[in-house]
Amino acid sequence: MDVYQRFDQPVRNAADEELILTHEQRLKGRLKAVARSGEEVRLFLERGKTLLPGDLLQSECGKVIRVEAAVEEVMLASCDDWLTFSRACYHLGNRHVKIEVGERQLKITPDHVLQQMLEQLGLQVETVQSVFVPESGAYQQADQPHGGHAHSHRGHHHEHH
Repeated sequence: MDVYQRFDQPVRNAADEELILTHEQRLKGRLKAVARSGEEVRLFLERGKTLLPGDLLQSECGKVIRVEAAVEEVMLASCDDWLTFSRACYHLGNRHVKIEVGERQLKITPDHVLQQMLEQLGLQVETVQSVFVPESGAYQQADQPHGGHAHSHRGHHHEHH
């Protein structure tokens, strides 16, 4: 089934199908995946707009498809104090790392260099199986969590000191 459209407004009827995608898959506008039913789904969506858990899509044949986040391997880093946590978020943000922020804990994709850095900053780090929905950032579209305006780092190179 081919999908070219996402719903901008809430849809009253329940979804006909579920599509469970990893974070990386939800970033793509063009994707071939398999729905929960086993049916192949081909996405041809507007690029640059991340799919979020709960988003609804419509197939060419009229089916409503709900996007869900897959459980995947992530690093969970946590600590007991806000200063350590804030420093960790600063250093990860300075490296443009995608982060899911919680209460003195954060999730990132597994990376042994970042794990070492977080442990040196004083965080406890473990690899877990979890849903990963990182912050969209202050410069993402207003309909994404935490609002703002569109902004891209593609082709934009700069140094951090």
